[in-house]
Amino acid sequence: MSRIAIPARADAPSASQPLLDAVEAKLGAVPNLFRLVSLSPAALEGFLGFNAALGRVLNLATRERIALAVAQANDCDYCLAAHSYLGLNLAKLDPDEIDLNRQGRSGDGQAGPAVAFAVKAMVAHGQVSDADLAAVRAAGYADAQIVEIVALVAENVFTNFLNKVAQTEIDFPAVPAYAAA
Repeated sequence: MSRIAIPARADAPSASQPLLDAVEAKLGAVPNLFRLVSLSPAALEGFLGFNAALGRVLNLATRERIALAVAQANDCDYCLAAHSYLGLNLAKLDPDEIDLNRQGRSGDGQAGPAVAFAVKAMVAHGQVSDADLAAVRAAGYADAQIVEIVALVAENVFTNFLNKVAQTEIDFPAVPAYAAA
């Protein structure tokens, strides 16, 4: 049970209703995360705007790879379940690739440096080295794309943290946790 009461779709604040209508039109449902964020219409509006803008950067598969890597690094079960589902069904990632992404890696030579950089930026709280920047640039990422990778990290950290604070009930197929090393 969530520690913050997640409203039923009809019980969300009235200012959030049109935003949730848009989520439902896009996804066919309103996942618990969106209903949780709807408690603050301002937060939902900001989140959806950021999400829509970032939906136009890199490519879907790379965005999902980054989301999986960040969710694993933050140990967010909700986001791991959601992005495993989205990775498999929307981005068409295979289970082996999802496993690599959760390890901060990728079997895709172009995406791998972006995923690795995202994890380094998140774990180091932005304090990446010159070598880290050089590596992602050497893989062909322009400075604008580096900004976008960091923005994707920030977006995912928000959802990871919120879901962990709330202990949001998972409404996607659960994924197994990694054993502690």
